[in-house]
Amino acid sequence: MSASNCLRCCLLRPSASAAAAARLRQGMPLAAAVAASFSTTANHSANAKPKPGTRAAERNAPPSIRQGKLFTIKKKKKNDSGARVKSPLPGERKAFRKRILLSNTNALPVPGLTDLGAESMLDPSNVCKVLSLPDDVIDQLRADEAFKTTQCWSMFRKPSMLIRTETVDLITRMHAAAKNNKTLRLVLTGDRVTGKSLMLLQAMTQAHLNDWLVVNIPDAQELTTACTEYAPILDTEPMQYMQQNYVLKLIQAIKKSNEKLLLKLTTVFSHAGLPQNIPIKSPLMQLANSAKEAEGAWAVFQALWQEMTAQGHGRPPMLLSLDGLTHIMRISDYRTPAFNPIHSHDLALVRLFTDHLSGATSLPNGGAVIAATSRNNAPRNPSMELALAQREAEQLGGGKDVPQPQPYLKGYDERVEAVLRNVQVIKLQGLSKLEARALMEYWAASGVLRITVDEKSVTEKWALGGSGIVGEMERASLLTMRF
Repeated sequence: MSASNCLRCCLLRPSASAAAAARLRQGMPLAAAVAASFSTTANHSANAKPKPGTRAAERNAPPSIRQGKLFTIKKKKKNDSGARVKSPLPGERKAFRKRILLSNTNALPVPGLTDLGAESMLDPSNVCKVLSLPDDVIDQLRADEAFKTTQCWSMFRKPSMLIRTETVDLITRMHAAAKNNKTLRLVLTGDRVTGKSLMLLQAMTQAHLNDWLVVNIPDAQELTTACTEYAPILDTEPMQYMQQNYVLKLIQAIKKSNEKLLLKLTTVFSHAGLPQNIPIKSPLMQLANSAKEAEGAWAVFQALWQEMTAQGHGRPPMLLSLDGLTHIMRISDYRTPAFNPIHSHDLALVRLFTDHLSGATSLPNGGAVIAATSRNNAPRNPSMELALAQREAEQLGGGKDVPQPQPYLKGYDERVEAVLRNVQVIKLQGLSKLEARALMEYWAASGVLRITVDEKSVTEKWALGGSGIVGEMERASLLTMRF
């Protein structure tokens, strides 16, 4: 025997050598007998049973008892206390996110706080004073969605407002327009958190206190970001589009906020094509109640608008307001059937507002059309910013200092310029130190500001608030408190 074969046999394990010897006795070659005893794969037993639940077990099982995939029911989530968590209902998260608390029973009642009257915001002597909203007006403003979630209403006993110099200016212009049976067209602008939405709320408060009809669009973003259904209006050139679901919601808000006036005023026109027959001299509330489904909401809104703006017949002045002007001064996110973008001014409800803001259509019984810009969540709009800057410079009397469009910047919108060509502008800035002191004294009297209100503390908070920016003062004084 060769040396290699002897060495290979000597190094074999006893069990392996015995198996190799058996194969040699059967006549197999030595190399095949030795190689068969080695393997690099795992041992498989022919009699081993596959694990239950695997494909091998399913293949080997009889047809009558073949197993499928096991179905396991996941346990419901539990909170820290061990109780099961109930999933929120549809729309519950949005309602919780948008809820607004207007009263805090833990706040101290402010002594000497008086309610607003019909002439309170016209009196210059009320500047630097804080006045509270009457209870019936609060309900009307809530129906108009005039209160915002970013405002600190939930920290005080009762909703109250600071009368600013700009407040008296705005209310005086509204009163003069209604007295002369004219339409005030005005835009509220300014930096972030300067109180533009609150100034719009003060205009609505004045309108409700003087029995005006109020139609408010609380957030223009909902009209142009393709979040509501739309449909084309036939026989319109250029093609316009109606948003029936949003219009139905708007009619319901008009009914709640103007209920007393709609019950008193009666129809003077006959209207065909409505969901139900409305005879002449019927209350306007009956006309508004006929909008029960989204299909006929646009026809009802057109009839209701015609009745509210009828000249004479005891119709009061009207306030048409909108918050978030930037969103309707651009191309919307909607598309035509050919997938071309739709301009915001081709949406019927937006067109109604822009026609009144530009002066193409006026309010026959006088009133005001007021829009407020937004800086928190708004796209950049060079056309609107340039037009408002030009109107502001013209009001200040600077003929040579009127801003001009940049020669190398494209994208200016002529339709936006046409709408804002003849509007008035009120630019809100920071509070004066007297107004800041009155506001801080109200905070201290309510128990939410626990410092001594003197000249030093007022100057400190006024400076921290960016020279009296009301939102920054709230952030520096109220939202960073540590009790």
